[in-house]
Amino acid sequence: METSINKKYTMKRNLNGQKIAKSQNKKKKNFKNIGLGLKTPPEAIKKNFVDKKCPFTGNISIRGRIIRGRVVSTKMNRTVIVRRDYLHWISKYKRFEKRHKNIPCHCSPCFRIQEGDFVTVGQCRPISKTVRFNVLRLDKNIYKTWEKK
Repeated sequence: METSINKKYTMKRNLNGQKIAKSQNKKKKNFKNIGLGLKTPPEAIKKNFVDKKCPFTGNISIRGRIIRGRVVSTKMNRTVIVRRDYLHWISKYKRFEKRHKNIPCHCSPCFRIQEGDFVTVGQCRPISKTVRFNVLRLDKNIYKTWEKK
């Protein structure tokens, strides 16, 4: 856990006049369904972490583009680099050329992501200088052949 929450106790009396200790600020597990046909991960429902930039437990809404890509770097704290490969049409030669973009994405602690995994990311408001996307789902790594040998 990253933060500890101190519970305050108050004394209440029951009908017989006996004192009962009851916690005053029980933390309600706040998680939300972000829609778009995506399920909330079980780790976000258990909520063993604090992350205000998480789309499931924090104050971030997903709007705009939804993109799939491969994770190429997990070296930053709670941020991953997702590579998006695409084809660009060159009309002069009537052929496609391969291009790619590296997209920095915020990764909530409810996901255990490694390099080479395929993820679905969604656009959100700017979180930092370069981060404008958030990891929404960890897809199964069915493209093992894409990884470097």
